[in-house]
Amino acid sequence: MELALAFLTLSFLEVVLGIDNIIFISILTNKLPEEIRKKARTLGIALALVFRIIMLLSITWIMGFQQELFSISDHPVSGRDLVLFAGGIFLLWKSTKEIFEITEAGGAQHGQDSSVAKSFAGIIVQIAFLDIVFSFDSILTAIGMTDNIQIMIAAIIVAMIVMLKFSGPVSKVIEKHPSLQILALAFLILIGFMLVAEAAGYHVPKAYIYMAVGFSLAVELINIRSKVRGGGPKAD
Repeated sequence: MELALAFLTLSFLEVVLGIDNIIFISILTNKLPEEIRKKARTLGIALALVFRIIMLLSITWIMGFQQELFSISDHPVSGRDLVLFAGGIFLLWKSTKEIFEITEAGGAQHGQDSSVAKSFAGIIVQIAFLDIVFSFDSILTAIGMTDNIQIMIAAIIVAMIVMLKFSGPVSKVIEKHPSLQILALAFLILIGFMLVAEAAGYHVPKAYIYMAVGFSLAVELINIRSKVRGGGPKAD
């Protein structure tokens, strides 16, 4: 019973922690030709699963990442802090760049790169890099919940299956509504700031960010629905 409860709780937490990963993967893969987007999403999520399992099987190495390497003022800096800082800066840069393309450059140019294969490879590399960053939260949460490796791996596999199931619909919704693309990118900017803050020693509970984004999403969905309902022909 205790193991089953740990499995269900950890599976739920892994799904919640994977929300930012789903959004990032969806936004990136929407830049590819439609016929290869599903392949890119599947490969990206498969990479996330592989990274998480490898890191789980290397718990001693992962815990070593939390040891102090040097200090800045009174803040001890660990390998984990450096990874989170790099990931946060990357998210801030990437999300800001995507917002600029949508608002100023006329939107993302699907398939306009010199080579689709080159674009595909570049997106997979970016997904893999963020997978490593996001994996730290996932693995540390798993370690804090249980010391049973089998339970940890099973929960992560369930979370990846859920991500794979919902990544397609999320991608379609984000692509269909530009305002939701901006909201999703703003969410990633918040995550980027949070990662930088974590690296600097300031813990920001993710629940606050999820609540703020959830409220913004609810307002935006109401706004979209009101536009749809009011978009029909008006009677004379």
